[in-house]
Amino acid sequence: MSGKSLFLACGLVCSAVMPEVSAATPTPVQGGLQYSDVFDLEYATGPQISPDGLSVYYERRSMDVMTDSVRSNIWAVDLAGGHHRPILSGKSQYRMPRFSADGKRLAYLSTAEGNTQIYVRWLEGGDTARVTDISRTPGNISWSPDGASIAFTMFVPSEGLSLFSLPAKPKGAKWAGNVKSTDQMVYRRDGAGYVAPGYTHVFVVPADGGTPRQVTSGDFNHGGAIAWTPDSSSILISANRSDNWERNPRESEIYTVAIESGTYTQLTNRVGPDRSPVVSPNGDLIAYTGNDENGLSQQNGDVYVMNMDGTGVRNLTQGLDRNVSNIQWNAEGTGLYYSYDRSGKKVAAFTNLAGNGRIITDALGGTVMGRPYTSGTYRAVPDGRIVFTQNRSDRPADLAIIDRIGSVKTLTDLNSDVLGQRKMSIAERIVTSSSVDGIEVEGWIVKPADFDPSKQYPLILEIHGGPHSAYGPGYSTEVQLMAAQGYMVLYTNPRGSTSYGADFSNLIHQNYPSQDYDDMMDLVDATIAQGSVDADQLYVTGGSGGGVLTAWIVGKTNRFRAAVVAKPVINWSSFVLTADISAMTTKYWFADMPWNMPEHYWQRSPLSLVGNVTTPTMVISGLEDFRTPTSEAEQYYKALKLEGVPTALVTVPGASHLIAGKPSNLIQKIGNILGWFNKFEGNANAD
Repeated sequence: MSGKSLFLACGLVCSAVMPEVSAATPTPVQGGLQYSDVFDLEYATGPQISPDGLSVYYERRSMDVMTDSVRSNIWAVDLAGGHHRPILSGKSQYRMPRFSADGKRLAYLSTAEGNTQIYVRWLEGGDTARVTDISRTPGNISWSPDGASIAFTMFVPSEGLSLFSLPAKPKGAKWAGNVKSTDQMVYRRDGAGYVAPGYTHVFVVPADGGTPRQVTSGDFNHGGAIAWTPDSSSILISANRSDNWERNPRESEIYTVAIESGTYTQLTNRVGPDRSPVVSPNGDLIAYTGNDENGLSQQNGDVYVMNMDGTGVRNLTQGLDRNVSNIQWNAEGTGLYYSYDRSGKKVAAFTNLAGNGRIITDALGGTVMGRPYTSGTYRAVPDGRIVFTQNRSDRPADLAIIDRIGSVKTLTDLNSDVLGQRKMSIAERIVTSSSVDGIEVEGWIVKPADFDPSKQYPLILEIHGGPHSAYGPGYSTEVQLMAAQGYMVLYTNPRGSTSYGADFSNLIHQNYPSQDYDDMMDLVDATIAQGSVDADQLYVTGGSGGGVLTAWIVGKTNRFRAAVVAKPVINWSSFVLTADISAMTTKYWFADMPWNMPEHYWQRSPLSLVGNVTTPTMVISGLEDFRTPTSEAEQYYKALKLEGVPTALVTVPGASHLIAGKPSNLIQKIGNILGWFNKFEGNANAD
């Protein structure tokens, strides 16, 4: 057995055989990334260009070792480089900076005085005013063009369902308390817990402080981005205000809402989502994203423009076959910037109003700290440059700026103080043809920083969730920690992944898991064929959709020595009736409800294969996970115990589906995974 201890800080029950020593036992990289380094990492996000076009303000996010949380402060740096400075910094949260149109004031959200409130800072003198005094958290703050008001979204509780009231209790009596009743489709939400009855609405508050006034109305949610008409008399929002909105989670239309009267004018009208309205600089056009509903589980939105009254709709990205987001007008109002994922990379692009587009950069990323998902954002500068969060496989995001001819200048350096002293690994692309149908499938290999091609290394297959999402050659603390402990890591984008077009994504439509398994095995084989991998030392892990596929894999093959299934779906019938996304999954992932087609749900459930499993398999779940509820992980753990398979259950108190949301939980997650793998080094499990 390895000399390393089994790192299981959450408590578990374990049954296992004693492994033998292997020639490919992982050896930690001298000077590699350490678990304690997690608390020293920082990244940049949310850039906003100052109205004079000379500086970028952004959220500088760091890990707070004392509160075990992510702290956001607001910093600025000149676009010419240099003069990197704090604007609002301290132990409190400072986030979502937004400039007034005249550039003289900055609105932001802060917890400086307890609950999150809206503040305004006068930039010339540094004076600050607290604008709101509200009990619920505001979001999506947006200045009116005249600078007089700030719009924001906020949850408004309602009475909800009430069926009975207890009689008055005697003075001093201690009763159990009132029951909670609900008639909402989503009565609990991952990351928020059990939700109170109510709806999210748009409010407007005077920019110099006062009483917020609710603008939207009705038993509907209005929680997206807010745009203003040029005369500051109305707002533009996207919402689903249909009678059956709970059962149609993708449906939405764009509305104009008059500030004074609250009158709605519907601007779009089709089956499918229309969202993210943005008004052109001259106030003549509205840009937005959307698509026609087609019933498929993965649907790509395009960039549209229309006149202010909803007429003259044009699709500017027809034929792109990627899902666009983050649309921004150029300063002249002659075109739009937008973003999308392409082959595991996030792209910033531009199109004119005739639909002629070009890619500016594919180097956005670095804003997801755990696993190597595509990520990142950007902000257009009036002179045609863009500032973006820069993607590197060995660093979290810094800010960089790219000009019209493609010259890139990095503006910040947030992690050299820590990572400059560490040996970091670089992601290497690998592609192969699927044995199923010959389509190209892509992945990335991360080797230990002291990699020696004459040696053999154990290999971890790490699988993304979604299933409609994508990995790419970006930064991942989890992968870097695995490589630093002496493992090669392979992560892949099998069929079903995004960033390769709708057809590729929908190869698993109502058929997941399926041949995505074959794609991953083909990439494992291609990695082994390159040499340096001990084919008898293979390990596999993944979370969420990756947990589904990990459990599916060990039900299909015993070639892996050990597996870790994180926050999985194990039984599709129980999942769709307990998850917070039931309306989405029953509508798009299956042809009918589980009681109408139980065999189809069962055939896709990893639990149906548990009788085949011999691989030692650990299961991890957050105790407050309402996306893939903990009961899914517990089912698999108990089934493995009943089958006599070496197993363990790790539960993370207080954690939602985002297990690694707290820095210490990210550390514990990887420590437990590698502890489990280390326990089975050299224990021959495959034939």
